[in-house]
Amino acid sequence: MRSLITETAQEGQGLKKAVGVTQLTAMGVGAIIGTGIFVVIGKGAGIAGPAVILSFLLAAVACAFSALSYAELSSSIPVSGSAYTYTYATLGEVVAWIIGWDLILEYGVSVAGIAVGWGGNLNAFLDAAFGYQLPDAIAKSPSDGGVFNLPAVFIVLAITFLLVRGVTESARANLIMVVIKLAVLVFFLVVAFANFGTGNFKPFAPDGTDGVTAAAAIIFFAFIGFDAVSTGSEEAKKPGRDLPIAILGSLGICTLFYVLTAVGAIGIASPDQMKDSDAPLAAALDQGAGISWAAGILSLGAVVAITSVVLVIFYGQTRIFFAMCRDGLMPQRLATVNQRYGTPAKLTIGLGVLIAILAALVPLGTIVELVNIGTLFAFVLVNVGVIILRRTRPEMPRPYRVPWSPVLPIIGVAFAVYLMSDLPWETWVRFGVWLLIGILIYALYGYRNSRLRTEPQSTPVWARDQDSPADPNTPADPGPSADPDPSAEPGRSAEPGEATGRAGSAEPGGDRP
Repeated sequence: MRSLITETAQEGQGLKKAVGVTQLTAMGVGAIIGTGIFVVIGKGAGIAGPAVILSFLLAAVACAFSALSYAELSSSIPVSGSAYTYTYATLGEVVAWIIGWDLILEYGVSVAGIAVGWGGNLNAFLDAAFGYQLPDAIAKSPSDGGVFNLPAVFIVLAITFLLVRGVTESARANLIMVVIKLAVLVFFLVVAFANFGTGNFKPFAPDGTDGVTAAAAIIFFAFIGFDAVSTGSEEAKKPGRDLPIAILGSLGICTLFYVLTAVGAIGIASPDQMKDSDAPLAAALDQGAGISWAAGILSLGAVVAITSVVLVIFYGQTRIFFAMCRDGLMPQRLATVNQRYGTPAKLTIGLGVLIAILAALVPLGTIVELVNIGTLFAFVLVNVGVIILRRTRPEMPRPYRVPWSPVLPIIGVAFAVYLMSDLPWETWVRFGVWLLIGILIYALYGYRNSRLRTEPQSTPVWARDQDSPADPNTPADPGPSADPDPSAEPGRSAEPGEATGRAGSAEPGGDRP
């Protein structure tokens, strides 16, 4: 584990440690609270009725098991890459490549799709506030009757610029946006509970448990985003403490807001009034409470909310791609960190341009299921990774441990598999084709250029152990003068018997002073 941290600081490929627990928690809230609460609550209410409140709780429980596993692995392996890195540590390079390739699709398409949604919500806000909308020619893709989606291009390039400037600036901007959108939700709750009634709660569950579980399968995706916190592991100041707090804390905060918002919405509007609306909360205030002017405020909240989602998800995309490049599975020159900003600037700009083109020209609403299956696939492997590491590396320092392992990780796998099984077969076919393309690229490029083979002395100890026994003749890591030990902090320890970058020595277990 220690040699992995050492590797991240070499050759200008170490990311700047600049974010604390508040910024990390805000990243999780920023990634989770977006179109989910502002849009999907209406669809859920249409399926489950007032029992959509239970659907939110069920979806939160389904996510909680995977969140526990993410918390353990992110605190134990504080390296950029999220599920890709954790899979590398537990299941080897081939499976790590597969999940990394999966995450490239999930995050990249998510950013483009969310950017398109941002443009639509911007138009809704302009219409509600000023009675003006952008022309279709510059607000829609060609297949939707436009020429290109200018708002989507604008937000992607603006976020690209912000991410290039530095993680501190990005985290600060996200924190501001999170405060704004939470304030908008608090405004909704105050108005809703001031006009609250119980008439819409009967019948509470018109379709019984089937309706609750069906709605939960949709609402589940309103919680996706807490995993993006783990992509910032390497840039966390105190990963062992801050990452578990941020992952579990952001999920808890969002669950509280989701449940209260669902209760407030049902208290002022019936499910029928919300189910067909693209802005169900605004519809609830307008039709249920008779406050039409509040639609503009809710539209503004949606724009801000989606902006922060674009920021955090795109941030996660760049860090996963960065980790794969640094491991040699993608061109290593893209993993160079800009010395001025401390960010992978070239990689970020390149991805930003590609995603902007995609968002400008392609309508992405039809591939939501493809993003969802990728997320659930990652959840399965992360839970499995916790179980495997507990057996193969029981002595590894774990600042946070999933309680009752392997029972809870197994439940997390079961929830993810259950939700994956409910997706259309066309989604499975598209997902399979994407993975086959990835396996072909790995065979032609990644396998030959991987640092696991080209630079075995520089690869992580756990990676060598996963694929082949460590060669006793392998040159030792550089001496103490070359090991800046960027991870040194209270509570962090070297693994017993693990190489520490000092030839012929190993640090004993236990906390470092």
